[in-house]
Amino acid sequence: MVRLTFVATSIAVFVAIQSFALIVIYSRQKIDISDISEEQNKKVHILILSSWRSGSSFVGQMFSQHPDVFYLMEPAWHVWVSMYQNSAKVLQMAVRDLIRSTFMCDMSVFDAYMHENRLVSDLFQWEVSRALCSPPTCDYYERTDLSNEETCKKHCNTSKFFKMEEACKTYNHIVIKEVRFFELMSLFPLLTDPSLNLKIIHLVRDPRAVVKSRSKSFQALMRDSGIVLDSHGKTIEREKAETSNLEVMKEVCRSHVQIHETATKHAPDLLKRHYMMVRYEDVVRDPLHEISAMYKFADLTLTPKLKSWIYNITHGEGTGSAFKITSRNARTISQAWRTEVPFAKILKIQEACMGAMNILGYRLVESEREQKLLSLDLVVPRRKYKFSWLSPDENPV
Repeated sequence: MVRLTFVATSIAVFVAIQSFALIVIYSRQKIDISDISEEQNKKVHILILSSWRSGSSFVGQMFSQHPDVFYLMEPAWHVWVSMYQNSAKVLQMAVRDLIRSTFMCDMSVFDAYMHENRLVSDLFQWEVSRALCSPPTCDYYERTDLSNEETCKKHCNTSKFFKMEEACKTYNHIVIKEVRFFELMSLFPLLTDPSLNLKIIHLVRDPRAVVKSRSKSFQALMRDSGIVLDSHGKTIEREKAETSNLEVMKEVCRSHVQIHETATKHAPDLLKRHYMMVRYEDVVRDPLHEISAMYKFADLTLTPKLKSWIYNITHGEGTGSAFKITSRNARTISQAWRTEVPFAKILKIQEACMGAMNILGYRLVESEREQKLLSLDLVVPRRKYKFSWLSPDENPV
């Protein structure tokens, strides 16, 4: 009987110890989970939502060069390349899921689109990300340095892919530039996701300038154009380039209208103070003012080093090249379509995008003289397109 009592007591003590241990472990797990959740909530997630040849690479660099930002340029490129025989609408859920995982620094999402033993340099346009050219991904640049993509390519092209995830987790601001969303509704689950603090910068540009830029990048944009037009992988012939460019612009302009309508006239609470529309023309006219406004929206501070860099990159003498961010006269380049594009073509673009141009604040030209009269301002003052759900002090002035 004594032995049975001893055994029973021992078991009771053992169970009590196990229970206590489980309570301690569970409590620690709760604390850890709470800490992770709290830490995640401190992060700011910025999606630069734009379309091809709209100045998004330039604006993306304004964020990428900031020392507090982890930046990626168009990671959804990998989705479209892997599944190019589908339409943009079919692919938007896969794109959204990839974007969410990337915001969460879960880079395993690329397993479905890239080979197993990949390097950071296998990622689309990786070299434009300062964060991927500095520790812990690569030791060539300090995190406070301004990076150069050609130098980064040369010195950081062997970094292991897992380093990207490691680097992402060390930043409080994660910025992704993407051109593969054509409406806002598919992004609502990200805006309501408690693990994200998502803010959207919607960058637009005069469609007439976009078409001019697209015509010089026809080959590079051919696959994307096919997906936008749902051509099921068929090659778009060069002689049909102008027609296809116009059709793509119709879709792009339609998407800007849809996004604008959703964000301004029918905006749910989740969009309020989480959406900002920016026109490229306003950025190149007053870069420091516009970048400061975007930084404020993103909870970032404009440093003296960045002020100097932004001024120099926008006030150079170069004419620029597609997909490369170099010193240039940005304001002059933004108006190049007015002297280089035939008036007959301008009329076609205006007809295709009239609704979007009216909504976004771009004046139509009615003659070749108006087109080439550079003293005639074709950009409507911003006060004309205030957001109905913002208070007076929050609206653009």
